[in-house]
Amino acid sequence: MPGTTSDMPSRAAAAFDSDLPPMRVFAAPQPTQFPIANADLQRDFVDLSFMLESGRTLPVFTRFEGPITVRVTGNPPPTLASDLNRLLFRLRNEAGIDITQTAAPTANVTIEAVSRAEIRSHLPQAACFVVPNISRLSEFRLARRSPRTDWARLTVRERMAVFVPNDASPQEVRDCLHEEMAQALGPLNDLYRLPQSVFNDDNVHAVLTGYDMMILRATYAPDLRSGMSRAQVESRLPAILARINPAGQGLGPRYDGQTPREWIAAMQTALGVGAPPGARRTAATRTLEIARTLGWQDHRLGFAHYILGRLVLPVDPAEAVAHFQTADRIFAQRPEYALHRAMVASQLAAYMVAQGRGPEAVDMIGLHLPVVISHENAALVATLNMLRAEALELAGRGVEAQAVRLDSLGWARYGFGADGAIRAKLREISALNPLNRRNGRI
Repeated sequence: MPGTTSDMPSRAAAAFDSDLPPMRVFAAPQPTQFPIANADLQRDFVDLSFMLESGRTLPVFTRFEGPITVRVTGNPPPTLASDLNRLLFRLRNEAGIDITQTAAPTANVTIEAVSRAEIRSHLPQAACFVVPNISRLSEFRLARRSPRTDWARLTVRERMAVFVPNDASPQEVRDCLHEEMAQALGPLNDLYRLPQSVFNDDNVHAVLTGYDMMILRATYAPDLRSGMSRAQVESRLPAILARINPAGQGLGPRYDGQTPREWIAAMQTALGVGAPPGARRTAATRTLEIARTLGWQDHRLGFAHYILGRLVLPVDPAEAVAHFQTADRIFAQRPEYALHRAMVASQLAAYMVAQGRGPEAVDMIGLHLPVVISHENAALVATLNMLRAEALELAGRGVEAQAVRLDSLGWARYGFGADGAIRAKLREISALNPLNRRNGRI
């Protein structure tokens, strides 16, 4: 059967002339890899490689065989070229994949940059997506109904098309490049149980992590080849993982439980843009109920608290803060959750600023900023620095506040893109500061 909409790997939907400061970009990549038992890694690899996000199983293992070439078509934004170069460099050096860029129309992977409207006319809930055996978005409408774009019919990967937006923020374009290129090359599934991976629909991680590169390195290990069955892959994985993750040999498995489809469906509703606010809050409450029933203590429980906190914030701020505080305690348990905890910190710091607790907010933000920078999330760096500027004002450190606010704008150029979005974020955060309300600045 042809692939359905839910079988299409995609990233969920979420102008550079300006009088703002120049765009800030990240320096050399700082990928982190936290210890993981090879028993857990083998289970992850198999679940990622032999199943689609829809839950549909794949009969055989597939990848590209031989050197891989990539070309860019369409109308790419100015930042795409440098971000793609950085990604290809990492894939070669960290994952050991023989991959290069070309202008040839026979490239294995074609990245076509088109408008968000064009992408959503094909997949309304997607910001970007990847399809096998085509090269242009114009082919997709008819091709999606044919066997050639059915992932389950592939026995080897030869041609892929990745569709990314050309009118989104630089960070959104880069995030799409990382996630869709990773799925064009390797695993097609996303697993909510993975705390340190872009192969997770929570979209916490913006760029490929050390864990992700290890999964891709295993995918292109010489011991494997396209067309292998699940049993054949499983028989060869122990030797592969012992070679690429020797530290994992002596670790006991954690074996975080499977995520039930009911929890996934409820979380997708809670995160979605189509449902009304009440339905989203109900769905988020359901994810928390399921997590508690299953006895989870991992990041999925914390994420359920975090999302419910975000959704109840407009109607019950006190309840929202309680959820954020609970999420913070859960995320503090393991180093793999550091980026999750930084997301929560942005909410708690905003609450502190609104209460006039400037010094506390400064300390909290200072704790989490290095983590966010190392994970290359410019939008969150900008948000935390905007909050830090208001917190410094509250602490009577106005000169520092001005410098931090100016720095935040450079990161916001990359993270949020359009001037209007940046200024709206500045106004939103400035409105939290009781000094601004008192002095009539807003």
